[in-house]
Amino acid sequence: MTELLRHPRAMEKLQNEVRGLAQGKAEVTEDDLRNMQYLKAVIKETFKLHPPDPLLVPRETTEDIKLLGYHIPAKTQVIINAWAVGRDPLSWDDPEEYRTERMGCPGTAFAFVIIELALARIVHKFNFALPQDWDMTERSGVIVRRKSPLLVVATPYSSS
Repeated sequence: MTELLRHPRAMEKLQNEVRGLAQGKAEVTEDDLRNMQYLKAVIKETFKLHPPDPLLVPRETTEDIKLLGYHIPAKTQVIINAWAVGRDPLSWDDPEEYRTERMGCPGTAFAFVIIELALARIVHKFNFALPQDWDMTERSGVIVRRKSPLLVVATPYSSS
């Protein structure tokens, strides 16, 4: 929500997609999600910039390998920094920018369906405004989250 509020054009485009596909319906359903491509892009781009788990589950090499000139022996524990991958300028143009047009970091299928449905239902039913400035600072830990809570004014959306 924070990135959508920071980028009103992205919010408007998402609301237009969701409201257009759910026009005349009281609720967005899982079946509606199949056609919501922009919704999927919004979620993936958000996870690219703000991974909830910045250090992925540790892995272990199964054999000796050479990577970028480094020798990594078998049975070496490897921890992947997903936060750094999402901000790597060798992998992304302007990695710090929020660009929903690019596809970002993958997640599990189940989690995406739940997130897609929740976000689609929220933007389908409400318009949002910020009552004050907000702080985008993140708090580190096992799970990354915003330092300050997001406070918004949600008003019911009426198509008439």
